[in-house]
Amino acid sequence: MKDLAAAPRFGITLPFANLPLPGHGPLLQEASQLGYTDAWTSETSGADAFSPLAFAAALGSRLRLGTAIAGVYSRGPALLAMNAAALCEAAPGRFVLGIGASSPAMVEGWNAARFERPLSRVRDTLRFLRRALAGERVDEVYETFAVRGFRLERPPASPPPIYLAALREGMLRLAGREADGVILGLLSAEDVARVVAILGEGGGGKDVVARIAVCPSADPRKAREVARRILATYLQIPVYGRFHDWLGRGELLRPMREAARAGDREAARRALPDALVDALFVHGTPEECREKLGRFVAAGVRTLVVQLFAHGGDPREALRALAPRGL
Repeated sequence: MKDLAAAPRFGITLPFANLPLPGHGPLLQEASQLGYTDAWTSETSGADAFSPLAFAAALGSRLRLGTAIAGVYSRGPALLAMNAAALCEAAPGRFVLGIGASSPAMVEGWNAARFERPLSRVRDTLRFLRRALAGERVDEVYETFAVRGFRLERPPASPPPIYLAALREGMLRLAGREADGVILGLLSAEDVARVVAILGEGGGGKDVVARIAVCPSADPRKAREVARRILATYLQIPVYGRFHDWLGRGELLRPMREAARAGDREAARRALPDALVDALFVHGTPEECREKLGRFVAAGVRTLVVQLFAHGGDPREALRALAPRGL
C-alpha cells in the first residue's frame, strides 16, 4: 500500500522536539489541513500525557486527541479519571484515554511507586475508569487498590473510549475483552498480524493504534545512527526485551545485550543488525517512508501515529512530506 490516504486515521506525536508548546499552534492547524486526523502524546521525562493535549484543545485544534499512554501507577485512579474528564470537556467527542503500565524505571525510579502486578493494575484501573467516567460513585476494593466514595464532580457528557498499551498475550487479551482499542509500539509491520490476531480473540471492531518512529532522510547511515541510539535504549528495557523475545528475536538481540552488560554502549548500538533497525524504524525518502508506513496499515493498523526524529529545521516540512494526502 503506497497511498496512506487509505489509512483510517493518520496522526502525529506531540509535542515536537525543539519546538516550544506556544509554537505548536500553526503546526496543528496545518496538520489538519494536510489530512492528519489525530494528535497523540506519550509520557516519559518530557511533557506529561495530558498538558499538550489540553493546550491543543485550547488552540481550537479539531484533531482527535489521545494519550499513548498515561501510566496507571504515576497517578492515583481518581486523579486519572479527573484528568480524562477535563480533556473530555476541553475536546468533546474527540478525546481517547490511552493507559498502560509504563516501566519499572519510570514507576519506581522516577515516581516513587511500586511496579507490581502490572496486568492486574491495568485491568483494575480500566474497570474503575469505566464506572468513574460514567458518573458513578465508586466505593470498591479492587485486587490492586481500593477506592472509597469517589464520584467525579464534572463527569463527561460522553465518556471517552479507553485504549490499553499492550505487547504480549496477557495485555493484548485484556484489551480485546475490555478496552475499546489497543496501542502498539516498537514493532515491525510483519509483527502486527501476530499481535492483532491475539487482540481479535476478544472480538472484532477494536481500534489498533501504532506509534511508528520515522526519520525522513535519504541518508541511511545518518538515519540508522539515530535509530540505533533510540533502539538500543528501549530494547534493554525489560518489558520491551521480553516482547521481542516473544517475537523470536532473542538470539538476534544477544550480542547487544552482552555488550550492554559489559558497559559498552557503543558496541551495544553497533550490535543491532541493519535489518532489525530498518524493520523497527522507518526511514528513507518521504516516498519510501510513506510506502513503508503503508505496510503497517495493510497489516491491520487502523490509527497510524508517526513520531518524527532527526528531521531538522521546521517540523512542518516533514509533516508536509509525509502528509496522508497531498494538497
